[in-house]
Amino acid sequence: MMSRRTSSLPSMKDHEMISDCLKPRRRCVLWALWAVAAGTLFMDQAEAQSVKIVGIGASSCQYFLRETNGKPEVEKNFFAWAQGYMSGLLLRAPPGKDEDLDLAPDVYPLLKQAEFLRSFCTRNPDADFSDGVNDLYRTLRAPPS
Repeated sequence: MMSRRTSSLPSMKDHEMISDCLKPRRRCVLWALWAVAAGTLFMDQAEAQSVKIVGIGASSCQYFLRETNGKPEVEKNFFAWAQGYMSGLLLRAPPGKDEDLDLAPDVYPLLKQAEFLRSFCTRNPDADFSDGVNDLYRTLRAPPS
């Protein structure tokens, strides 16, 4: 009596079906690898380029002073932009830097921060509002005295 052997290995037909199912996944993986490679190649160039800041806070101090004069709601918009911008700076900080930085510490409450920005722009009308926000961020990083 002859016994028939069965194999647990996939047949050629099974292999082709599996291969067909994986083709879209392979393309996806190849695209991802290509994107990583391209990003790595151009990373040095990107670091050398300046960033374009956008939003209401990407304006001059002159514009800030003119638009917020007697308009607390408009000033709130600028300050909200400043808080978001500083949060972005905090998120982009390298590991170990600014990890415990509080953007609204008790020693420098939000109203005092808003006054800081008004004072900065009054003293530096030709500067950008974002320069004032950068100064405020550096002030918040400084240890309290």
